[in-house]
Amino acid sequence: MQIYDLAPGHRISRVIKGGWQLAGGHGDIDRQTSIEDMIAFADAGITTFDCADIYTGVEALIGGFRKEYERVRGAEALSRVKVHTKFVPDLGKLGTMTKADVVEGIDTSLTRLGMEELNLVQFHWWDYEIDRQVEVATWLAELRQEGKIANIGGTNFDTEQMLRIINAGVPLVSMQVQYSLIDDRPSRSMVAAAMEHGVRLLCYGSVGGGLFSERMLGVPELTPPFENRSLVKYKLIVDEFGGWALFQELLQALSEVAERHGSDIASIASRAVLERPGVAAVIVGARNRNHLDRNLAIPGIELTGQDFAQINAVLARANPVPGDVYTLERDRNGKHGSVMKYNLNKEGH
Repeated sequence: MQIYDLAPGHRISRVIKGGWQLAGGHGDIDRQTSIEDMIAFADAGITTFDCADIYTGVEALIGGFRKEYERVRGAEALSRVKVHTKFVPDLGKLGTMTKADVVEGIDTSLTRLGMEELNLVQFHWWDYEIDRQVEVATWLAELRQEGKIANIGGTNFDTEQMLRIINAGVPLVSMQVQYSLIDDRPSRSMVAAAMEHGVRLLCYGSVGGGLFSERMLGVPELTPPFENRSLVKYKLIVDEFGGWALFQELLQALSEVAERHGSDIASIASRAVLERPGVAAVIVGARNRNHLDRNLAIPGIELTGQDFAQINAVLARANPVPGDVYTLERDRNGKHGSVMKYNLNKEGH
């Protein structure tokens, strides 16, 4: 597995195991099986895990994995494991929250994860009209100085807000964004601004919640009810991209590229995102180890000029998803903040 130095002392795998699918809404979760799956990922080289304080039960689950991994593999092996969590304030408390609330939230994450210092805290803010995001980010920076946080990142901020936080002196090392072959919004302004300030992108959505897969190739357009929240979220992006017929053409192109590489559609889609400037890693929403071998192979796929030409021939006919980064609602209706209809009350992958 390829590794990436995201910050001094913070080395991550270029494929990160996501945690949203362990929060419910994607089927029953067995605690012991989930811990065993995480051990298998870490042993194989996928040593970075993504979660959030609002992903119900996931921080505690990863905390259980960390404890067990140290028991069976030792402290040195555990030191290679990095956990990326999120600080996501309650939407209803944005206007009244205090630094004490932030401290309480970070302390809760520390307790759940069984850590003395959080490896990376990714900050999210629901509504830019409640203009306190810079103030709260500076409180996180103060907690970093106090030793409770090693590194600070953001998640789903647009470029303007990211720069405001950076200019306030908050040392962001990463920004987690939705980025895929059908959603290229980060490429418009975020990438250049992030790279200028030493911020690297951690990308989710590269497989569209399972839409980038062989089982979706050649099937009629999906209609509600969808089997999980991810499909609801990413089907909306397909509609913006150009519709189901064009998406099928993209899947066909990816299938042919995959065949040349002895790979699969999802892996090719993720590898294409890893190729993009400023991208440190992709986050795969793996509930279990069923596709571990495929996930491990993603960074090693060497896409050719022919591959990109075939993919880009389809992308050239797509409709650009409007907005900067994750801000469709604002662009359409003059509102600020993240797209609530996509978040579905949980910031999702």
